[in-house]
Amino acid sequence: MLRRGSELRRGDREVLLDLDHGAEAQTTDSYGSVQDGSFIPPRYLSAITAEDECPLTQVQDRRNQPLLQTGNYFRDGKTKIDFVLVWEVRSRRKKRSKAKNSGDPNAERSSSKSEQRRAQLEQWRDRFTQNLQETGLLIEKEETASEKKTVHFLKLSAPWDVLVYYAEELCQRAPLQAQPHLDLNTSARVLDKLYIPNILMESVPNRPLDYYTCAFRKSKLNRFLGSGDQENYFTHTQRHRMVYEILARTVYGKRKRAEVGVDRLINEGAYTAAFPLHEGPFELPGFGVRPEELNQRQVLYHFWARWCKWYKYQPLDHIREYFGEKIALYFAWLGFYTTWLLPAAVVGTLVFVSGIMTMGSNIPAEEICNNGSSYLMCPLCNTCKAWNMSEICPMAKVGYLFDHPGTVLFSVFMSFWAVTFLEYWKRKMATLSHHWDCMDFHEEEERPRPEFVAMAPMMEENPVTGVKEPYFPEKTRLSRMFTGSMVIIMMLCVVMIFLVTVVMCRGIISIMMFHTGSPVLRTEAGTIANICSSIVNLGLILLMGRVYTALAEQLTKWEMHRTQTQYDNAFILKVFIFQFVNFYSSPFYVAFFKGRFVGYPTNYGTLFGMRNEDCGPGGCLIELAEQLFIIMVGKQLINNVQEFILPKMKAWKQKRTLEKVLGGKGDRELQHWEEDYQLLECEGLFEEYLEMVLQFGFITIFVAAFPLAPLFALLNNWVEIRLDAHKFVCEYRRPVAERAQNIGVWFNILEALSHLSVIANAFLIAFTSEFLPRLLYQFKFDNNLHGYVNFSLAYAPLNYTEYPLCRYKAFRDNNGSYTLFYWELLAVRLGFIIAFEHVVFFVLRAIDWIVPDVPESLELKMKRERYLAKQALAENQEALLVSRVRGRGSGTGFGGSSTEVDENCGPIASRRTAQRSPTALSPKG
Repeated sequence: MLRRGSELRRGDREVLLDLDHGAEAQTTDSYGSVQDGSFIPPRYLSAITAEDECPLTQVQDRRNQPLLQTGNYFRDGKTKIDFVLVWEVRSRRKKRSKAKNSGDPNAERSSSKSEQRRAQLEQWRDRFTQNLQETGLLIEKEETASEKKTVHFLKLSAPWDVLVYYAEELCQRAPLQAQPHLDLNTSARVLDKLYIPNILMESVPNRPLDYYTCAFRKSKLNRFLGSGDQENYFTHTQRHRMVYEILARTVYGKRKRAEVGVDRLINEGAYTAAFPLHEGPFELPGFGVRPEELNQRQVLYHFWARWCKWYKYQPLDHIREYFGEKIALYFAWLGFYTTWLLPAAVVGTLVFVSGIMTMGSNIPAEEICNNGSSYLMCPLCNTCKAWNMSEICPMAKVGYLFDHPGTVLFSVFMSFWAVTFLEYWKRKMATLSHHWDCMDFHEEEERPRPEFVAMAPMMEENPVTGVKEPYFPEKTRLSRMFTGSMVIIMMLCVVMIFLVTVVMCRGIISIMMFHTGSPVLRTEAGTIANICSSIVNLGLILLMGRVYTALAEQLTKWEMHRTQTQYDNAFILKVFIFQFVNFYSSPFYVAFFKGRFVGYPTNYGTLFGMRNEDCGPGGCLIELAEQLFIIMVGKQLINNVQEFILPKMKAWKQKRTLEKVLGGKGDRELQHWEEDYQLLECEGLFEEYLEMVLQFGFITIFVAAFPLAPLFALLNNWVEIRLDAHKFVCEYRRPVAERAQNIGVWFNILEALSHLSVIANAFLIAFTSEFLPRLLYQFKFDNNLHGYVNFSLAYAPLNYTEYPLCRYKAFRDNNGSYTLFYWELLAVRLGFIIAFEHVVFFVLRAIDWIVPDVPESLELKMKRERYLAKQALAENQEALLVSRVRGRGSGTGFGGSSTEVDENCGPIASRRTAQRSPTALSPKG
């Protein structure tokens, strides 16, 4: 701890970069003493003897102190546990006896290989632990044994000097000046101005303070708030990040093999888990405790993760303080998205209710119901009979709910909603990233992924760091990516085959319904077939999604992406492209292709011998609404059931597996690291983002056919927030807090979906809805739509002798040719698409120009923060003044001294004044 800056940097870099550093690996028994298992690096003890300083006197006498408290501490009750490494060792006696008794040479050979592998893993662990000791981490070992296996826990703690060094190395933000809590809640401000009681507001205790901050500098330690309290100066998440950085950089093998980092050790099986500890239990105490006395995990559980808090604001500052910025940004986005769904759900519900209230004024439906046998319709299949149009009276009335002027206006509203939502999210994201000190965060030069390191065929020098790293030829990667794209195309073709299968299944079910002879089944044949095929389609979608996700993961690994960011982006892109086609292909078919290539009597279009599908009696929009309801709502229900049941089943299975080794409440009280080891490993945010992004596509692209989609999405998201919160707080091990400036590539996907929704809604209104044909008919013939049904039906050609003069829905003459009205309607449709897109995109650009990405109040705060950073990181003003006076006497500005400049925070110190300022280098300030 007492090494000066240059010595500390040199020593740490020797361990982190020199893979052959150090002597022989020590055994695991040398981690600590026989008394308490704690370890103090010998260089600290030698430093105390050499320099006779006192910061380590407490650590030196730790073994003789009584136990003060239990929990996330070493056995001395003072040293905080920052990280825990876990590995399991099975009993060797039974395996040896079985191999000897069997006498099989193959069994003995496999046993020897197993022993060699076990010895290799043990050697790696020993070397890794030795190098961790050399970096300055304090280590304490615990064991829990049973007859079958032993579970080893290695507790790690970073002392003050190590934290200070890595805080500067990783550009941690340090507090300069406290400021009042910012009111970042827009809806709360609006309700307050309107003097409306806000039932969503709740006072959450122990809210993290808000500060003006700048990059941490050890030489300026005395300028930062709270620097005198070394025990609590760094937050738990900051400590976790810094220790994880050490674990990720520390080596355990040879340079040529690039055997570096705890992640690869876990992949190799040397460790089974590596995680920071939760801040105690999440259950609330059974006795009266003030809210301020709850730990962070209990606060999150009580005020966020419980179901009774479904209508309260999320405590985002607390989430960020406990889980880090990356997870907090996900919940901030999910909450912001859910809030914006509220007006969309209200408008959509009003549109649907208005359709119900105006069903009686639908003149075309009344003409269909009152025509009797006036309209004899041509058969719907080759083996079907003619039918009367009055049979579809109920479907014609119901179809009006999804195809009336209100749905058209709602689709226009949702197009503006989507683009406006993303614009305001950019403002919210900028505010949060600055509030959480991530606005200037840029990921440093990333380390290679452990899988990449293990499988790379050669070593090359990194042009940025100058260190030799595993290398994979770019040409080979591109060729693999091209091959992977061919596999993706093949899988998309499989999805298209399944789509054709569903279409044929729908046709077969319709024919079966017609042949039953039942008037009810004949009338509802299309609806029954559509519902059945949609259920089958949902099952195929979920099955193919599981298969392809596993395939995409293997393809992305095979492509050998160097960094985790590159790997994640490639994987996300593959899965989203496939899921987009997988989920949206059937709705796209119904919305834009079904009923377009039917033909007419004597000239029907066919597919594999079957006549092409026509839209049902109520139109294609009602069929699209049925599909969207089954696929979207069905998927949400299945996902919520899985998210509720599967984690509990996995946790129960894992606890049952480990309880024989770790014991339980009946045998003894489990330690915190044992309790956390029984929890599930955090699976990340990929599945959560993918589910929400697919939902966003459903409610924006096809909203013209299903006005209730935002309402169902809103209800689902209320459940989703609490399910995810409960998983992270109660069922997952605590993940390493990651910094993030935004939600990453998912925002680009959302932007693409919002632009696609504008185009899709324009085509949906123009070609699928009856809005424009009715509007043109009103303009040319009758404003009340009297006679529209007869006008929209064509007569079969004269050479159609099976059912002469039967009718079918089309704008054709007696010879099957398109009428003049069809071409006029086509021109109106194309003009509407062009006008709709241009108006929406123009408004989008206007909103983008009017609404700045960074709010004005935030820009003012950023200027204030930069000013405070310059003031705090400048040297003693009086010393500078004396230096300037002397400089004027000698003819130079600063007496010939040069000024050290920090590229982030401005001028740091004059070298001459730094030598005169005794507090500049004082670790205590």
